[in-house]
Amino acid sequence: MCLIAFAWQVDDQPLLLLGNRDEFHARPTRPAQFWTEENQPDLLAGKDLQAGGSWLGVTRSGRFAALTNVRAPGALREGKSRGHLIHSYLTGELSPHEYLLQLQAEVQDYADFNLLVGNRDELWHLHSRDGQLLPVPPGIHGLSNASLNSPWPKTRRLCQDLESSLTADDAQLLELLARRERYPDDQLPETGINQEWERMLSAAFIVSPDYGTRASTLLRLTAAGEISFRERQFSPAGDIVTEQAWCFSASD
Repeated sequence: MCLIAFAWQVDDQPLLLLGNRDEFHARPTRPAQFWTEENQPDLLAGKDLQAGGSWLGVTRSGRFAALTNVRAPGALREGKSRGHLIHSYLTGELSPHEYLLQLQAEVQDYADFNLLVGNRDELWHLHSRDGQLLPVPPGIHGLSNASLNSPWPKTRRLCQDLESSLTADDAQLLELLARRERYPDDQLPETGINQEWERMLSAAFIVSPDYGTRASTLLRLTAAGEISFRERQFSPAGDIVTEQAWCFSASD
């Protein structure tokens, strides 16, 4: 994913997460579904059909994970597919902290990334560039292509919108991800790409013929033990192609 905002342990709700996945339109992708074809029926996630991993997922037991890449001068762009980190955590049995401790020794094998892994009781973040492994405190947090809570304009705006919309319904929450306005040059980060791309990527919802927002996702874990997952898929023109939703009780 490329833009995430989430409320962690706020108002007696373990998690409310919103995220946009931005990617080249030519990259083959399977929309979110339970991975029954892979004999992993407890895993709900989209699938990158080119490399085989994912960017956001949840299991029937309430394990969840989300990934963004890192866009910065000198960022490592070659290595193993980062999407497999989502899959390996969600299909494993290690706690979030144990999983990231194990991963710390291997981060140099991957292109740079941010990784969030959690369950309804704990949530941890790993930034591969500095190797920092940190527990996420309760509150509203944002993550794009820098590090957790880096003050990029679109990340700040989405966090503010989420904080003021915690009681909104799912459709209203997903609309928070649909903002297409771009930010002035003097507010943009310098991430090592040309200015035209920097401007395009400054929007929360990106529309262009070759690259853009492919999916918007809402993930909710409730205090009552319910898990909700809703995904919208988009065309290159930014139109909704499909929308799917799941709601189920967490299993042990």
